[in-house]
Amino acid sequence: MNRLWTPAWIVRHVAMVVLVAGCLGLGWWQVTRAAGGNAISFGYAIEWPVFAGFVIFVWWREVRQALRGKPADDAQQPGDPAPSAAAGPEPVDAVPAVRRPVRVVRVPAAPADGADDAELAAYNRYLSWLNANPGARPGDYPG
Repeated sequence: MNRLWTPAWIVRHVAMVVLVAGCLGLGWWQVTRAAGGNAISFGYAIEWPVFAGFVIFVWWREVRQALRGKPADDAQQPGDPAPSAAAGPEPVDAVPAVRRPVRVVRVPAAPADGADDAELAAYNRYLSWLNANPGARPGDYPG
């Protein structure tokens, strides 16, 4: 239980109370606006308490997770190998805990009928002319 009274957890508890009070206060404000004739405020009057409930849900889930976990000094990280019964230093794994994604080079597909597109070839010539003449305007293209 002492794990829930560290400075980081005290900030979380205070943030939860402030957020829940703020959401419920905004919900009450929307109820008073709805009672004054603003019809759309009825939806917001329902929405703000739902937000407050979500804050409580996340806070409660984090509290349960902290209480179920081991103390921080002997906690095992998610990628660490299982502890062995043999005494002595553990061997270092060559496999990293997080692997990099495999990159696949994609080659553009050839046209289905095998014929070159004349408009595409002309456009590519135009783009290469613009690249070769950086100060030119598109209206200066001779082709």
